[in-house]
Amino acid sequence: MKSNLLNKFTLAAALSVALCASFAVQAQSPYPVTPSKPVTDVYHGTSVVDPYRWMEDQKSPEMQAWMRSQADYAATVLAELPGRAALRARLGALADAGESTGGYQMVAGRLFYFKRKPGQNQASLWLRDGLEGTERELLNPNNLPGEPGKHAIDWTSISADGKRMAMGLSKGGSENSVLRVLDTATGKFLADAIDRTGLNEGGMAWLPDGSGFIYNRHPAEERYNKSALFLHKLGQDPAKDVAVFGWEVSKKTPFEVPDLFHVHVSKGSPWVLVEVLHGDAAERSYWVARLDQLQKRGGQAVWRQIISSSDKVTRAALSGSTVYALSQKKASRRDLLSLDLKAAKPSFKTAMPAGESVLQELMPAEDAVYVKSLDAGVSKLWRVAHVHGKSVTAAAVALPFEGTLRNVTPLKGGELLVLLEGWTQAPQSLLLQAGGQLDAPARKVDIQKTMAVDASGVDARRVMVKSHDGVMVPLSILAPKGVVLDGKRPTILSGYGAYGITQEPRFSATRLAWLERGGVQAICHVRGGGESGDEWHRGGFITTKQNTVSDFIACAEWLIANQYTSPATLAGTGGSAGGITIGGAFTQRPDLWAAAQSAVGLSDMLRMELTLNGAPNVAEFGTVTNPAHFKSMYAISPYHRVKDGQNYPAVIVTTGANDPRVDAWIPSKLAARMQAANPGSYKTRPVILRVDFEAGHGMGSSVSQRLDETADVWSFFLWQFGEAAFAPKR
Repeated sequence: MKSNLLNKFTLAAALSVALCASFAVQAQSPYPVTPSKPVTDVYHGTSVVDPYRWMEDQKSPEMQAWMRSQADYAATVLAELPGRAALRARLGALADAGESTGGYQMVAGRLFYFKRKPGQNQASLWLRDGLEGTERELLNPNNLPGEPGKHAIDWTSISADGKRMAMGLSKGGSENSVLRVLDTATGKFLADAIDRTGLNEGGMAWLPDGSGFIYNRHPAEERYNKSALFLHKLGQDPAKDVAVFGWEVSKKTPFEVPDLFHVHVSKGSPWVLVEVLHGDAAERSYWVARLDQLQKRGGQAVWRQIISSSDKVTRAALSGSTVYALSQKKASRRDLLSLDLKAAKPSFKTAMPAGESVLQELMPAEDAVYVKSLDAGVSKLWRVAHVHGKSVTAAAVALPFEGTLRNVTPLKGGELLVLLEGWTQAPQSLLLQAGGQLDAPARKVDIQKTMAVDASGVDARRVMVKSHDGVMVPLSILAPKGVVLDGKRPTILSGYGAYGITQEPRFSATRLAWLERGGVQAICHVRGGGESGDEWHRGGFITTKQNTVSDFIACAEWLIANQYTSPATLAGTGGSAGGITIGGAFTQRPDLWAAAQSAVGLSDMLRMELTLNGAPNVAEFGTVTNPAHFKSMYAISPYHRVKDGQNYPAVIVTTGANDPRVDAWIPSKLAARMQAANPGSYKTRPVILRVDFEAGHGMGSSVSQRLDETADVWSFFLWQFGEAAFAPKR
């Protein structure tokens, strides 16, 4: 007992000394005290010191208290920016300038869609008969019982007869979906409730008769890994649901820990198609089974693989007994292929060969398969008649303006319902006569109403910027028409660059709050994205990831050289995987920026793979167990590139405490490291950590949460740009 008491006394004394030392280090800084507890790891002969490893125990009282203190400090700093209140009010007015719609699905002659009315924090589910029938609100998540206003609809799936709608509901941006089933006639939920179903965006399909569905679920101890597909009958206890495909379901079909399973059933098709995502990278395989076997044998169907990961298929869809697929095996911009499941030995037939545009999505319809592509930054739409083993010519479907197709919904008679928008064109719901006269004018449909915003004073242009290795990188620029290029425009440059995701023209009413001040917004389409197909993705991938950062830096230099802005009025921003982009940019070239935002950013590349969402991302970012991967990851990991005494730009790090994708301790470590690297910087270029304790990765966040964050970030930028209206009161 005496020994134990002595040990406790010794430990308390040691902690006291450590805290005193920490206070001494930060005596000249108002930043909350952050203890440094170095841990050294050795990777392939390289020693790496991690001073904030203790933060990875995010639920510990110490870490929770530290996050609260940082959040309070950030709130105090931001509250003293006098222009913030007026900016937030303007953002709110623009956000409520009209209704916004999306997620169109035509099922059994009825249109299901999301609609947000002015003032709503979350969009509601709506239903109307046909395109122009009477509409009614089906479900308003803002009014659900149990902490009203905190629920989000993560995903939806509608039965073939339109009588039932399954959805994932979660709280606080957690994406911890609970599967519920809504009766579309009464608007009431059935008794069925299944937790751990956050993976079902694409991971659920109704049986043709509406008696049940197949869905994806992960084990209680996992978040993304070791999932499987289960068969559920309405009214049945989920504990009795049978696993039909996936992790450890069959010894004949073994899968890896991060493999994720999406299931597809098509009206009139006797097959069920399963898409297996091998991690988050573009590696997928596809399997089929007979639907009747699945139902009659209680899930014990015979599965066969029809597409392997070596086929490099990025999308596939069922149409009867034909599978259409987009493949980048032979062409970076992808071919459209078809596969006849009735054939004794199914083999690919080319339905649409690769061309200049990047094939992105495909939508089978009764008369044809429609393909969305990206061409020089804008959407194109193609119609390919059902091939049935014969080669046909793809025909372009006319669109009324250059922009982005957000929805393509095939209708009967060859018509298409689309939602189209551009950088300066607000979203429009349009009816296209795609099955007949392909160049017929589009007709507006009164689903998406005209927004009461005027973007006529905005100019959008696209330029090509030479990067460090001579590669030309697209840069989209939004600025007031006739903007004076005096090198003083307050400018925000954003970038992403991962998973082959493209940044396409999107309209934002709230963007006007920045542009009407004479500001500029620019988007650098860095490598790692998919703007030019697989080649562009692979150009910023694991060992070539530095290109992503270098492209972003090149775009910043171009904006400065062409007198749009200067380092005194330029801010950069990147979120999630874009945290690598912005973090790399301000640690490698701090001289280019006045300010930066790392939003839910992946900033510790060496420890990410140990999180619950780590294994699926190894395929995209690499693993420290591979020497070549480690070398590349360590070289650009923002947290590890921070140097003591460096004069970095002002940085606002934003995170959600419930983030399931990039754990909040990852951006927290970056903020702590930067504060410690130059504690005196708070006077001129502060580093603050903004934590939303009711948010996650951004999915499920309410409109007010998003507007609050935008107001905080933009006010922070304008303060750093020297705008008098945003100078702190004291």
